[in-house]
Amino acid sequence: MDDIPAIIYRRARFQQSAPSLRECPDDIGAEVAFAGRSNAGKSSAINRLTENKKLCRTSKTPGRTQLINFFSLSDTQRLVDLPGYGFAKVPPEVKKKWERHLEQYLSERRCLRGMVLMMDIRHPLQTFDLTMIEWAAQSEMPVRILLTKADKFSNGQAKNTLLKVRKHLQPYGALVQAQLFSALKGTGLEDLKEQLDLWLAATDEDEESEEGATP
Repeated sequence: MDDIPAIIYRRARFQQSAPSLRECPDDIGAEVAFAGRSNAGKSSAINRLTENKKLCRTSKTPGRTQLINFFSLSDTQRLVDLPGYGFAKVPPEVKKKWERHLEQYLSERRCLRGMVLMMDIRHPLQTFDLTMIEWAAQSEMPVRILLTKADKFSNGQAKNTLLKVRKHLQPYGALVQAQLFSALKGTGLEDLKEQLDLWLAATDEDEESEEGATP
């Protein structure tokens, strides 16, 4: 098997925002979505990955957090910043609308190759984290969990929390994996890049050939 070429993530550029699946870019190529609670360090992780502190900005305005933001890496590869959840002070019916758009995106977006789900290592596996995992699992989409802000713990504490999270995720098998991550220290950055390289290397042609293969 040929080696998978490493992607240069610092080339990431803002492409567009979309309020729902209907307004998303053409459903071609390969993209990976980043999700997480509003305080889980999602923006910091994306900015560390792309070496651009201004690429993904945090916003205190609820209206901006409901948009799906697309960042192009090439003509056929994208990173996607999904709306943060958990702390926006908006009416329940608005939150339900956001959740509906998220579920639709995760279940119907054909070019989506995987999801990176960020959780603060001090507060992992919150209710909506588990909901996101279930949505992904129903679509048989792989998930890489980043236990962010790992620098807040000692090495022993961080590894212990990682083991507990992995034990909880055992029913999902290889579909859902977890790792430590720190945007500040760079912990886990190379492991994340390796996973993203694998996901983003997958093309529509690869999937079609697999589907058309005879047993």
